[in-house]
Amino acid sequence: MMRTKSLTVVLMIGLVLSACQKNASNDQKKLEQNTKGSFGNDLAFLQNHKEVVVLMAPDNPEAKAVVVPAYQGRVMTSTATGSGGNSYGWINYDLISSGVHQPHMNAFGGEERFWLSPEGGQFSVYFKKGQAFSFENWQTPALIDTVAYQVAESDNSSVALTIDATITNYSGTDFQIKIDRKVSMLGQSSVLTSLDIKDLGKCKSVAYETVNAVTNKGAAWTPEKGMLGIWLLGMFKPTDRTVIVAPFKSEHDTKPAITDNYFGKIPADRIAVRDSALFLKADGKFRSKIGIAPKSAKNVAGSYDAEKGVLTIIQYDMDRGERYLKSSWEFHNDPYAGDVLNAYNDGKLDDGTQMGPFYELESNSSTRALKTGETLIHRQRTYHFEGDDVVLDVIAKKVLGVGLSEIMSVFE
Repeated sequence: MMRTKSLTVVLMIGLVLSACQKNASNDQKKLEQNTKGSFGNDLAFLQNHKEVVVLMAPDNPEAKAVVVPAYQGRVMTSTATGSGGNSYGWINYDLISSGVHQPHMNAFGGEERFWLSPEGGQFSVYFKKGQAFSFENWQTPALIDTVAYQVAESDNSSVALTIDATITNYSGTDFQIKIDRKVSMLGQSSVLTSLDIKDLGKCKSVAYETVNAVTNKGAAWTPEKGMLGIWLLGMFKPTDRTVIVAPFKSEHDTKPAITDNYFGKIPADRIAVRDSALFLKADGKFRSKIGIAPKSAKNVAGSYDAEKGVLTIIQYDMDRGERYLKSSWEFHNDPYAGDVLNAYNDGKLDDGTQMGPFYELESNSSTRALKTGETLIHRQRTYHFEGDDVVLDVIAKKVLGVGLSEIMSVFE
């Protein structure tokens, strides 16, 4: 009898402890979901509005990313430290919550989205034939704005999406295309190898690669009638102490091929060009954009957020010998002398409204005259690191060519 009573007491204690642990786990989950700026909070928000695909690194379940097929398979956000950790992508909560589509563009956010180029010029796919290149006429094609892409396959660490479509440029050329996009999480060994880094020490990291393909399903493309390019754009959260770093090679010309007047002259206290890198404030308080042509650009760019201690890097395909589409809002004498890299800091428009605030890191594919059945491919890798400032400094110097102290001293 005593043994039976003792066993009963032990079982009851076990059940109570199990219930307490479950409640604690649930409380922790609720805390993570309710903490503004956390990955768990952003994931819960997105799940309330759209179907999502959650990916995790093959060797680290804390390194995660969220992909939304309804938003053209864009990576909405990611984290290096699990549900309670920093959420790196900028998300437009108000627009998504409203469920109402906006004119011109639906800025849902996301730290990597798929677009097509060129944006402006005689071969633009954002303006209709005969229209002036002005904001009231600018319209992001539904194919890269509101149309959902189909999930072809997925597993714990990757998702592949696809869609067939037709799109027409400013000159009236129709393009029948198939878009394929695959997002794959990277393990730490891939991160070390691709960036030529020896060790991450105590740094936490998350990284993913996207492989983006456009296949010509129609008539052969020609330079005279226009061609398409792949344009990848990432929206990130700005702070007063975030700086964009765009390295460049100076040996290809006496002066780096930089465009910095997309929206007029950028004040000197917001942009700086040093021996091997351009620096741009990323505080979301002044609308400004830069571009670097392939003859000067390197295949990497990044940003450092000194407030949160987060180093972000993008690494992308680049071929100096190929053509790159020009996207400025004007007719072009040479429409194939465009940028491979762009960076943007959001700010107020002339009417006082603002889309963000956010900042962007962008890469562009080259273009070529595809025959029927041929494919254009562009790859990009996005990395986030946080934790150990000493290691972050080593990574910044190795990949971007400048250390953290130099980055932060530019505007201080």
